[in-house]
Amino acid sequence: MTAGPPQAPWDAVVIAGGTSRRMGEDKLALDVGGRTMLNRVVDAVADARHVVVVGPQRETDRTVLWCREDPPGSGPASALGTALAHVLSGRVVVLAGDQPLIRAGTVDRLLASIAYDGAVVVDGEGEPQWLCSAWRTDALRSASLQPNGSLHAALSQLRWTAVEVDAATALDCDTPEDLRRARELAQ
Repeated sequence: MTAGPPQAPWDAVVIAGGTSRRMGEDKLALDVGGRTMLNRVVDAVADARHVVVVGPQRETDRTVLWCREDPPGSGPASALGTALAHVLSGRVVVLAGDQPLIRAGTVDRLLASIAYDGAVVVDGEGEPQWLCSAWRTDALRSASLQPNGSLHAALSQLRWTAVEVDAATALDCDTPEDLRRARELAQ
């Protein structure tokens, strides 16, 4: 059996800002299955050429490039816009740092599903999960990613392919209940 063509390089952006208000502590430092949430997400993009993490610096097991949105706390659209200045590849995966059950296989599916501008995970109700997506970098750069702007408004204008996954794959942990569920599913 011969190997397929080599995959074009890609970068990853992990949005890791926010205040963890509903969790009551830094949720990205919490353990899920023996790893912090942030390390689990960074593990899922280990094949990226560069990993850019937007948010306050934390300990990670892999080398990443850190940056902050300006002004800090101005939301995920601003964070993504800031991160794009550090993206060097023609494709970029965008993930939230609080999705501890995301796996490299899902990242591969997203990258393989880019038919237009991007590919976006959709939940059980068909709602796009913008922070679980893959894009052509030039398409993202054309989006209006403004401080305090709406990520939905910016990205929904692009042409994207829906990628269905099970509910656990894109589970984001905002509350102690979400964390409990993620820990159960990580067993």
